[in-house]
Amino acid sequence: MDFFKSGLKTVLGAPEPGQLPSGAETVERLVDRVNNSTLLEDRRDACRALKAMSRKYRVEVGAQGIDTLKQVLELDRADNETINYALDTLNNIMSPAQFEEEEDNPHVPMNIGEQFTEMFIKDPHNIQLLLDLLDEYDFRVRLSTVQLLTSLLTNRTKDIQEIILVKPMGVSKMMDLLGDTREVIRNETLLLLIKLTKGNANIQKIVAFENAFDRLFEIVSSEGYSDGGIIVEDCLLLMLNLLKNNSSNINFFKEGSYIQKMLPMFNTPEDLEDIGWCPQKVSNVHCMLQIVRTLVSPSNSAQIISSCQKIMKNVGFLDALCNILMASGVPADILTETINTVGEVVRGDITNQDFIGNVMAPSNPPRPAIVVLLMSMVNEKQPFSLRCAVLYCFQCYLYHNELSQASLVQTLLPSSTDVSSLTSGQLLCGGLFSADVLSNWFSAVALMHALIDNPGQKEQLLRVLLATNVGSTPVSLLHQCTLLLQQTTKLQSKVALLMLLCQWMSHCSAAVSAFLQVPGGIGYLVNQTCSNEHDENEYLLQGLSSFLLAICIHFNDDSVESYTKDALKQLLVKRIGVETFTAKLSEVSKHELYNKAAKHPQLRVKIPAEILIDYEFCRLFKVLEGVLINSISEKQEPDPSEDRQSPAADNLEQYKSLIRQQDARLQELMQQLDGLMQQNYALQSELNDSIASNSLLKDENTLLKAQVSAKLPSQCNQINQSSQATPGQHTQASQATNPDRLLEYENKLQFLNSEVTRLTAELKASEEGKTNYEEELVKLKQGQDDLKKDQDDLLELLADQDMKINEYKMRLVSLGQTVEETQGDTELNLT
Repeated sequence: MDFFKSGLKTVLGAPEPGQLPSGAETVERLVDRVNNSTLLEDRRDACRALKAMSRKYRVEVGAQGIDTLKQVLELDRADNETINYALDTLNNIMSPAQFEEEEDNPHVPMNIGEQFTEMFIKDPHNIQLLLDLLDEYDFRVRLSTVQLLTSLLTNRTKDIQEIILVKPMGVSKMMDLLGDTREVIRNETLLLLIKLTKGNANIQKIVAFENAFDRLFEIVSSEGYSDGGIIVEDCLLLMLNLLKNNSSNINFFKEGSYIQKMLPMFNTPEDLEDIGWCPQKVSNVHCMLQIVRTLVSPSNSAQIISSCQKIMKNVGFLDALCNILMASGVPADILTETINTVGEVVRGDITNQDFIGNVMAPSNPPRPAIVVLLMSMVNEKQPFSLRCAVLYCFQCYLYHNELSQASLVQTLLPSSTDVSSLTSGQLLCGGLFSADVLSNWFSAVALMHALIDNPGQKEQLLRVLLATNVGSTPVSLLHQCTLLLQQTTKLQSKVALLMLLCQWMSHCSAAVSAFLQVPGGIGYLVNQTCSNEHDENEYLLQGLSSFLLAICIHFNDDSVESYTKDALKQLLVKRIGVETFTAKLSEVSKHELYNKAAKHPQLRVKIPAEILIDYEFCRLFKVLEGVLINSISEKQEPDPSEDRQSPAADNLEQYKSLIRQQDARLQELMQQLDGLMQQNYALQSELNDSIASNSLLKDENTLLKAQVSAKLPSQCNQINQSSQATPGQHTQASQATNPDRLLEYENKLQFLNSEVTRLTAELKASEEGKTNYEEELVKLKQGQDDLKKDQDDLLELLADQDMKINEYKMRLVSLGQTVEETQGDTELNLT
């Protein structure tokens, strides 16, 4: 510490006895030394001192020295040590974190680093300076430059990305640093590229085509794949940024045979249970699983998904995932993410679905992996996230696969096979009637997915019989589900059963007939729809009940005499009303959890209470809602078809007339829109100019305020020190010196306040001038239009007069009179 103080004395000079300079004064002297010193050593020492003070006096150094430090980067390129001090100082000024030295200072804003970053990047040339410094091989200069760019990206990601994108070779220079043999620089570059590629597709493409994947896999391989350290995780996070929502990079990744290079990440040694999983290995494997899911995500195009799924099956990738799935000692979060990944790898691909259906778990006795997974799903002691993952994997296993759907239903039908073996159908039936609410919901949704777009299995499922009690007559599965719907009081169980029945009975008249024969089924739906409860979840139940009731009407084949289509329509009109029914039905799509479930096939919930609606049910509801409303709204017309032709023709003419009116109105609105857009564009350009000038004045104002705040504490310190002198000295000094100093400081303060007032007045005057200019411009345009119109009128009058004169001349010539051509006529004829 004494050495540092002596260094400051050397740079600043010794202070006057009895006086210690404040931090702001010290910073001001150092900045002046950097600006005015002719010797390189003096400037270097001053930059070193500024770096030391930039953590505690960040505001003062930033306000007074940011321009000086930028000047050092330009003019002192030959001295790496000075450049390094300047870069470190800028990094401290713009750091997004708060330093320990400034925690006790309440005057430092939390976003001070972001404010200085905004000032620094107003001139894009400053970013070019940093990019040029990346070419320096000096370790400290290159490292400090990378760290400064990382801080800038953290504070203003979008702005820096746009600047770097237009800089020639900007991204290429950063990519070259991945080949630096010094690991510290390489590792810092990884963090920089993670920030740079986040959410910008254009930069992601540039980085990918700079051989990023090859370089990253080289680093991952050298670090030991999944057993490596945090550097492996950084590489995988960068890969994830490059691939997420970027179909171009996914195609490049697929065609470049990089999927095969991921395979060593999932090698599971035989003694894995004894070795265990360290936290870093868990993070590495989790990141790699996310990369795999990005390649086969349902949000990608069908072509990309299909080709990636085939490659993963052919190279043994799916087999490696199944090995992790069946291994023992795997952490719960890795097992959950692996189940989700396996589901998306097999989703919609029949070959992969058959493969996972034939995988056997190493249990005693051996069971299919699907059965073991379903056992976990209906077990309430298993983690919630794991149960959700199993449901999603099972849905993917059934997705667009009629064979797997049929095999599931077949396990519920009577057969001659060994009844002692546990089947997937038995597990789902057990979960459907379990006391656990989540097991009810999971099982009902799983059964529902076995019926999607498969009318044959809907009819087959009607053959399933259940024995409720020993010695009692078996009842059908649909009958038992309807009775359970009437008896249960749990919200999630009710919603799950309603979704199952809606999927089952849609496009299946036999299922509708079976439901209509269940005692109390229609009465329950009508009463539920007519309910006046005003809770959000009650609205959802009313909407689902009305939806199922409408399905019973629309898909009714009139095989049940007491509940024909017409009878149910009359019941609905009398008990509920068409308008009320439509309003109840629309409540389903207004529910918050419905909108959340409709976004993605996978359940994305954090707590069990958020489970309510399934994605496939949302698709069914969107398809049938309008159809069912039209079906219910149709009026009976017993008249012959000839009598119905006339009203239909009238309606057609009314629609045509309405369409013509709307078309005319649309054209009118389009013209108004064009005019408003042009006007908006002009106003926007003027507003941007005003904002730019206003921002410039604000920056000047901010710097002035910073200088005022920096100088006031030093003035107070000097006054206090002078007041603590000896009594005799105090009497003389206070009379002689203090009034002059106070007067000087008050004059300085008044001058600075007057500068702020002047700048504010100039800003206001510029805004008023802009307004006056706009008014004058409008008046000039109006005057110009009037003059142009008058000129056009005069030209028309002159043309008419010339025509009349020519006509009179022709008449005189025809009467035998001689007409002399004037000079104007000759010139006119010549022209």
